[in-house]
Amino acid sequence: MSITRLNHAVLYVRDLPRSVAFYRDVLGFRQVDMTPEGFDGAAFLQAAGSSNDHDLGLFQLGANAGPSGAGRSTVGLYHLAWEVQTLTDLEDLAAKLQDAGALVGASDHGTTKSLYGKDPDGLEFEIAWIIPAALLDATALAGRANIGALDLAAEKARYGADTVGGIGVSTR
Repeated sequence: MSITRLNHAVLYVRDLPRSVAFYRDVLGFRQVDMTPEGFDGAAFLQAAGSSNDHDLGLFQLGANAGPSGAGRSTVGLYHLAWEVQTLTDLEDLAAKLQDAGALVGASDHGTTKSLYGKDPDGLEFEIAWIIPAALLDATALAGRANIGALDLAAEKARYGADTVGGIGVSTR
């Protein structure tokens, strides 16, 4: 028996409607109707391309909740990472994150090309395109040891804007 993948994550948020709107409007999640009857402090969301029952649970703490100290003053989760299928998808999300004021970085990790964003509560997440195994070469593999700036135009020229990447096709 072994773990095969992450099924879902749960985040505590200050303002549930604001967080649902962000994950829906910026990242394309859809709300699924599975909140227990009489409980209005939670929402469950599914990523557009997911086969999971839900990918994200949001639980409201209220406006007085303090910011997460994880990584600054307490231990805790640094970020969640979601995959996209193509570099075009990554580019589209970069524009949406930028428009929402939520894009905080973009990195080339050699075998993965990543965006970093923050949700309305300042919780960080990553969105990554993973080079398919058939296209991995010595340069990409060596790049895992050196994080560089992401040049999406150069990556689209190198790998193709609509080349499908991801764990399902990247096994090396």
